[in-house]
Amino acid sequence: MKSIPALALAVTLAAALTSCSGSDDTKKADAPAGPVTVKVARDPGLDKGAIAAFDQRVTQFESANPGIDIVPQEYNWTATTFTAQLAGGTLPDVFTVPFTDGRGLIERKQIADISGLVDTLPYAKKFSPNVAKSGQAEDGKLWAVPIAAYGQALHYNRTLFQQAGLDPDKPPTSWDEIRQAAKQIADKTGKAGYAQLTQDNTGGWILTTLDYAFGGRTEKVDGDKATAELDSPQMTEVLQRLHAMRWDDNSMGSNFLYDWGGINQAFAAGQIGMYVSGGGNYGSLFTQNALKPADYGVTVLPLAEAPDAGVLGGGTLATVQAKANESVKAAAVKWIDFFYMKKLADESAAVLDAKTTAASKQPVGAPQLPVFDKATYDESLKWVAQYVNVPLKQMTPYTDKMFDQALVTEPARSTQEIYKILDPVVQSVLTKKNADIADLLKKADAEAQALLDRG
Repeated sequence: MKSIPALALAVTLAAALTSCSGSDDTKKADAPAGPVTVKVARDPGLDKGAIAAFDQRVTQFESANPGIDIVPQEYNWTATTFTAQLAGGTLPDVFTVPFTDGRGLIERKQIADISGLVDTLPYAKKFSPNVAKSGQAEDGKLWAVPIAAYGQALHYNRTLFQQAGLDPDKPPTSWDEIRQAAKQIADKTGKAGYAQLTQDNTGGWILTTLDYAFGGRTEKVDGDKATAELDSPQMTEVLQRLHAMRWDDNSMGSNFLYDWGGINQAFAAGQIGMYVSGGGNYGSLFTQNALKPADYGVTVLPLAEAPDAGVLGGGTLATVQAKANESVKAAAVKWIDFFYMKKLADESAAVLDAKTTAASKQPVGAPQLPVFDKATYDESLKWVAQYVNVPLKQMTPYTDKMFDQALVTEPARSTQEIYKILDPVVQSVLTKKNADIADLLKKADAEAQALLDRG
């Protein structure tokens, strides 16, 4: 896909910025004199190389935009802290949220309406419809910019596979094979063969992922009516499998309270043979958890032979603080365009980003699903081919098949709240040998339905 020339883009966005401080008295009062300061999200816990790469991108941006000062602020979305940060006004001006949060934040006007500014970007109409809707208001205006998409995957440790006598080039292709491999890894190495996220809504997230993989759904939406379907044969089978792996096979280790950061850390440290998370997780594992590239393997999530079996897909939105004034909003959209988006749509920007990132010894070329279309994604990989420094061959079990799997969006109603309801369900199954799965699901289903009925 071709984009407008960089100069034209700069003029367009500069005009948008200038227009915010025109003759209108209200806008004049709203726009501060002098440089515009924008606080932007930066992942916490990055290694020195990743911080250096980020800082260099800030320098490049400020050189091209002398009227804007970028101030990094450590931020990472977690369900347990985000609501308090939002209410307390402590979020950066530009911050990211999962697809599942987009519509709710827009409806409650808890983020800024940047749709007019986004409309000026050359790729504004190029987003995949399924991706775009997560950041759109009811009228179709894009308040939040989709910056990354993912499909769930099975991550595995190639070194533990080898130590257990398994072929790391032939990862499991079914859930029976996952169970067998997990037990073999646990028996041969003493490490957890398979681990499960269970905390901070991630337990519900991954439990929903597995439910989808077996053909289930956690809710059914018919017009304005949403019906909870947590108490289903598919969810029951998922929990029974996890119970068997935990109590019969003893293949899941001893930690059953993993959150996202904790499981990434344990996996990177070689303590876990396999776990399920987003397919593009390599970057976080490398930059935040010191993953050894030689250890890493990833494959598509095995799907059961069921009519509706599919892979849960989601992604990340870049948003702007609701309280941001017009000048900050315009500058923020410039940053979102520069830092997140241009590398996906413009060759020169992609090359600059890849070159800068590779020079800091940070990963370039890790797999992800496209926010535009597959053709644009394939073309962008060609642009940066000389800078790719991730073990692509070890990722082919995923990249060769990731576009062939049916992608299913996350539950549409009360998503994070229902994930939270499911957290203690999976925790109970993994920590109580006599856990009553039928009773757990019945109660969770009733709680979820009450939530959905409230809207």
